[in-house]
Amino acid sequence: MAARTGKEFLDRLSQSRPTVHIQGETLTGGIQEHPAFRNVVQTYAELYDLQHSEEHKDVLTYASPTSGEPVGTSFLTPRTPDDLVKRRKAFKVWADHSNGMLGRTGDYMNSSLMALASAADWFAQANPAFGENIRRYYEKAREEDLLCTHTLIPPQVNRAVAGTQQAGGKLAARIVKEDDNGVVIRGARMLATIAPFADEMLVFPSTVLRGTPEDKPYSYAFAIPNDTPGLRYIAREPLDYDRPRHDHPLASRFEESDCVVVFDDVHVPFERCFALGDAELCNGFYSQTSSVVHMTHQVVTRTTAKTEYVLGLVTLLTEAIGIEQFQHVQEDIAEIITTLETLRAFLRAAEADAEVNEYGVLTPAWAPLNAARNLYPKLYQRFPQILRKLGASGLMATPTELDITGPAAADIDAYLQSATLTGAERVKLFRLVWDTCISAFSSRQALYEYYFFGDPVRMAGAYVKSYDREPHRAKVQAFLERS
Repeated sequence: MAARTGKEFLDRLSQSRPTVHIQGETLTGGIQEHPAFRNVVQTYAELYDLQHSEEHKDVLTYASPTSGEPVGTSFLTPRTPDDLVKRRKAFKVWADHSNGMLGRTGDYMNSSLMALASAADWFAQANPAFGENIRRYYEKAREEDLLCTHTLIPPQVNRAVAGTQQAGGKLAARIVKEDDNGVVIRGARMLATIAPFADEMLVFPSTVLRGTPEDKPYSYAFAIPNDTPGLRYIAREPLDYDRPRHDHPLASRFEESDCVVVFDDVHVPFERCFALGDAELCNGFYSQTSSVVHMTHQVVTRTTAKTEYVLGLVTLLTEAIGIEQFQHVQEDIAEIITTLETLRAFLRAAEADAEVNEYGVLTPAWAPLNAARNLYPKLYQRFPQILRKLGASGLMATPTELDITGPAAADIDAYLQSATLTGAERVKLFRLVWDTCISAFSSRQALYEYYFFGDPVRMAGAYVKSYDREPHRAKVQAFLERS
């Protein structure tokens, strides 16, 4: 199969039977019709259709090295600078379609799989079969254009002790048995975004295992179909209230579900395993394979698209109510512009300084991407603040679509007009601002961006430890000693 169309994505989803608990219901299929998922599922279908549009197909696809059929560009293994640029352009097309609001589009995990498969020899050092497994799985995902989600961390129960010690070691997902055909997993993981409508679940190593013998049952990496027996998802309350797009312009399109994952003695065949029982190997899973670099390349491209959206939105807002000439407003707009240009510079530097890694993959420079992923969680928090400040009480004067066409229509036209917009046009714009900075959807977006790569404080600690400051220390020391 080549790159999928939206219909092919929906057809496959209709055949899937994942177990999903949501608001007291247990679903075992029919995800694409359920009110909590049908709108975002349709948006994902639109992404797959873009792969076949005349405008985008050359960027979003390339010829498969095995079938010759067009497959998704996010699977492309970059060998040349042009490959890196093509990958980034493909990321951008999908990110623009959601204004950067979809955080788990397929290209995110596809980028990871591409890097992991390229580093198959690294997996093979533990067991040659693991190297072949990751290579074969990547090809399957590429040729079938699978949509993968993933889960990384143990449940948030007691952060005072390690994940392996939660509830006496019986809470976090772990290997409880090995048989002739594979392993059995029992316990829970969080947090799998888009799990209800993904094709596959990638269960990758948890963040920083200690490398002790006790970590062995928690050290693994594997992939399983979303409807594997014993696999269950507990979804949070949906933020898509099944309201008109006019009233909830973002939530009605881009509400990605987040789920706790329960493994009730889930059997994982050996051919789906990429690492087992080796904590040290698992700790190098992302860094030693360059996987995190390619994933971050996709993420910074997406957050650039999101920042462009916010800049466009704030421009429409300030023009509409005639506040652009005030200096404090210009200062806020300048802050968004600075963020945007900073992200663009990081991307440009990462691609300009790219180098071929030990597996022959042209890999973007990590330093600028690492700086971007440490900065954006904090920078994004300013955007809702700025929009709320500039929109002010106007963000509470936001009647619904039914009001605009109902008995209040004349009043809305008369009293809610703006410097440049009719009453109806102004309400439509302000509802978009509201959904970006005040609604439940917007709050989830802010939280999501803040913790995208994990706890920013822990990330900062790792950042400091990994950064080579010795040349700078030595330079200042030499200055101190200069006579």
